[in-house]
Amino acid sequence: VQLQASGGGFVQAGDSLRLSCAASGRSRYMGWFRQAPEKEREFVATIEWSSGYTDYADSVKGRFTISRDKAKNTMYLQMNSLTPEDTAVYYCAAAPNAIVSTRRILGTYRYWGQGTQVTVSS
Repeated sequence: VQLQASGGGFVQAGDSLRLSCAASGRSRYMGWFRQAPEKEREFVATIEWSSGYTDYADSVKGRFTISRDKAKNTMYLQMNSLTPEDTAVYYCAAAPNAIVSTRRILGTYRYWGQGTQVTVSS
C-alpha cells in the first residue's frame, strides 16, 4: 500500500486544517500519527476501513475527526481548534493486520506516507 499525505500548512491558533491521505490499496485500519520536534511519534487517530469505527488520542478527542471515502480510497483528518501543541509532522499509515487491541500501536502500522508539516502559531 502506498500512501500520499497532503494538506498541511501554517495556521493560527484556533484555525482548522484538513489533511488527506490517498491510498493505493485498502487496509483493515488506517491512521494518523504525528511527531513534534525532539519527541517520539505518537498516535492521533485511527479508523477501521470497513465499518468506519474510529478511535482518538485523548489530546485530540473532540477537536479532530478522522474519516474515509471508500470510493476515493482516501482518508481525512479534520483538525479544528488547533493549538501550538498540535505542531508536528503528521503521518498517515496503514495497518492491514491490526486488531482492536493494537490499533493505537505505532509498530502495528506497516505502511507509511511521507508526512505533512502542520505548524500552529500562537
